[in-house]
Formats: sequence, structure tokens, C-alpha cells
Amino acid sequence: MAPTRAQARLGPEIHGDDQSPRAGVSDHCRKGRKRRRRNDRHRSTAKRVKVADQDASRKGRSEDGQPTGDRCLRSGDSKSDPIAFWAENNNWPEFFFDRNMDRLLARKKSVSSLGGRSRKRSQPSSAGSATPSYQEPREEKSARYRDVRYKEELRDNKSYMHDSDLGISDQSKELIKKLLSSEQHPPRDSSFSDSLFSRTCQSVVDRNKTRINRDITPEVVPSAEKLAHRGAHRLACLIESTNEGWSNSVPLTDPRPQPDYSVGFRREAFSNNQLEKMAPMIGNWIAGDQSKIMATYLIYFPFLSCEVKCGSTSLDEADRQNAHTATLAVRGVVELFLAVKRGREVDRRILAFSVSHNHSQVRLYGHYADLKDGDEKYYRHTIRTFDFTELDGKEKFTSYRFVKNVYEVWMPDHFAMICSAINQLSHYPNPEVASLQGSDLEGYSLSQSPSSSEKGNDQEDATPYTLFTGTGPAKKQRRRRGRGEGRGPLI
Repeated sequence: MAPTRAQARLGPEIHGDDQSPRAGVSDHCRKGRKRRRRNDRHRSTAKRVKVADQDASRKGRSEDGQPTGDRCLRSGDSKSDPIAFWAENNNWPEFFFDRNMDRLLARKKSVSSLGGRSRKRSQPSSAGSATPSYQEPREEKSARYRDVRYKEELRDNKSYMHDSDLGISDQSKELIKKLLSSEQHPPRDSSFSDSLFSRTCQSVVDRNKTRINRDITPEVVPSAEKLAHRGAHRLACLIESTNEGWSNSVPLTDPRPQPDYSVGFRREAFSNNQLEKMAPMIGNWIAGDQSKIMATYLIYFPFLSCEVKCGSTSLDEADRQNAHTATLAVRGVVELFLAVKRGREVDRRILAFSVSHNHSQVRLYGHYADLKDGDEKYYRHTIRTFDFTELDGKEKFTSYRFVKNVYEVWMPDHFAMICSAINQLSHYPNPEVASLQGSDLEGYSLSQSPSSSEKGNDQEDATPYTLFTGTGPAKKQRRRRGRGEGRGPLI
């Protein structure tokens, strides 16, 4: 039989004895559809490549898709919409990686170094004997400071227990004279009154540290909060701690500071706008993130620390503790001013104070940074050392007067200076930093934080439970795996 016209167009391959014309036509149609779809895909891909090349050339990209020049740094939308910038350039804007700001960013607590201990303590055999470090005797945690070689460890971290070659600035020299000479009224109902002074001093000889803290420390270092409660309203922005570990700070060495008394600014002292700008530096402060501008989770920018010793314990140990503590206090302010390019304002300027005392002797120090050659180093300036029991107590209120002047004369200007630097910070939308919004606090418990849930009973780096006790851990939301989950952004 002669082939039909359609069969003739299809070619001779379908005329075999074992193939019908209908089967050949159907098979050919399928092949034709596949060929058309393949060609459509090629044309679509070629069109997309052409459009992408046009966009790349228009945006300043090279042929391999990488940005050329500094176009991505000049993008006007990078700050207003960094997500769109990332989708457009496949990298984050340069301002996300401001090196001056990176030094100030909060740090997550390291759990890996404590994981082994926490797992061991979670076992039944050791759970009963595990003691949280905040309940351990203070002397055990200060053992490292007793070693005179700790001074060299501080030196390795650019902290020196003496003056720099240039010393403090002229402005700070005038400040010290003012703080020592400005008059202050002696405290009411003081144990250092003329009728009680001699008896008070005799009663604490050879007594323990707790007794000296109770009877002597309030006469040497007045309480900022008590002064505020009694009418010094300008001090309402201050908050103090007593024997609380600086768990939210980034220490120079181990162990982290735990001063007998310290003072800084409370969170409520700053405006909401300032807190938003500081958010990347603070991190998740409830969960225990470590920050260079915090001491405890309540204290921002600390500026005063006090260490107390008793009996035969050397005041040199207290000096070493204070050197570590005050270095952290100075570092926070210095890093802030470097971030806003105002480092010259804090160069060799006293930014923190410390007091070391026992039952009869007092040492007053000022702490500062020397930014010579762009390398910040931290130093200590001796203000006064004296025995307040000599000469019938002639110097008994010297330390009290000095510290109160720090609160009332020096602190307001210091706080205003810090606020001016914070106001210069731009909002820093670092994608790695999750802001802790008010809604997140609802139902939040310290037991949910890495500092407790992953450490078990080990609380070496956690401030004791005081405020934030929630209703229990929140339930995890069930994730639904949808179509396209796990795919990257479509560019």
C-alpha cells in the first residue's frame, strides 16, 4: 500500500512491518512536544541571562556577577532597606561591618567551655554536691588575686597599676583637686562622730570582713542609693551592687570581677532612643549576653568600685581586684567614644574611681586610658593613701567627702558626656543581633536562658536569681514545612 501524505512527511522510519502509522505519528508528536519545551527553556534562560547582564552592567557588576568598584557601598538604599540590598548584591552593606562598632557588640555567653562541667553536675552522683558559684565563699573566688603575678597578667592585657609616661590630663588634675577640696556635710548618725570614732575603730580591729563592711565601709564610701533616698535627687540615675558578680561584662581575665561595692547608671537613666542605639552593644541582657558597657544586668557604664579587706589580708590584693574592675569600666567608655570618632576627648582622662580599704587604711585611685599611637592602654593614678585613725581622726571623713563629690560634682558631667556619644550612634541593624522587645519579656524566665538551662547548676557566670522569674519555659511553635522551604532568596 502506498503511504499517505502524512506518512510521507514523517519519513521512512515508521514504515516498518512491526509499526503502524498511528503509533509513528503519536511517537513523533511526543518527541516534538519535548523538543519544543526544551527550546522554550533555552530561550527563557538566554533571555534571563541577557537581562541579568544588562542589569549587572547598569549596576556596575562584572561578568561573573561580582560588584565592581564600590557601587555596593554607595547604594542609597543600603541603610533604609538592608534586606533589599542583600537580595540585590548578595552581601550585607558595608556599614554593617563598622570595625569601631564591632568592638562594642555584645557577645553570647560561651557554653562550650562549660558544657563538660554542666553535664557532669547533672548526673545524680554529683548533683547533690554541686554548689552554685554565687554561693561559694568570696575568698575562694578571689584566690587568684592574692598572687602577686596577677599584676603581670593584667599587664599582658594592657592594664597597668601605675601611671603612664604622660600621666593624667591637666583637666583631670584640676578635677582631683576639686573632688578633694569641695566641702560636704558629714553623714548623720555617723559611727565616725567625735563621740563614737575611737570606740568604732577599736571594735573592728582583728574582726572579719563582714564586720568591717557593716561598720566602716558606709563611713568611707557612702551609698549612692541611700543618698538619693534622702533627697539627693540628682543621684536617682545611679544604681549600686554589693558583692554581685559582673556577669554581663566582658572580663579581661578569669575570674570575672565581683567587687564588694560598685556604682553605675541604671537602665532607666537612658531614653528609649538611646537604649535602641545601644541594643547591639547590650544584646539579650536578661539571657546573660556579655557587654563592654555593662557590669551586672542592672548596671550600665560603671564608674566606682570598692574592695574591703580585713586582718592580715593585704590591701595589695584589693588593689589588684580594683584594677581589673576599673579597667572594664574605663574600657566601656573608651570603646564608645572610639566608635563615634571622639577618642581624643577621653585620652588620659579619668573615667573611673576605686577605693581599697581595711579597718584603718584607705587608698583612692583614678583610672584612665592612654590612646597614644592609636593603641589604648589602661592605667591607674594614685589620688590619696592614708590612715584615717591617725591624728585623732583628722582624715576620717576624707574618703567620704571625696566619694560624695564624685557622685555630685563629677558624675553629672560624666553622664552627659556618655549620653552625647550615644546620641551620635546610628541605629545599627546588625542581622546577628536580635533586639529584646518588650513582648519577649512576657513569660520569660532565667531558666530559659543559655546561662542556666545549658549550664545546669553551674552558675559561675550568672548573677543570682533576683528578679526575673517567669511562669516556665515557653512552648516551641511547630514548624510547618512548606513548598520551597530552605531555598535561598530569588534574585
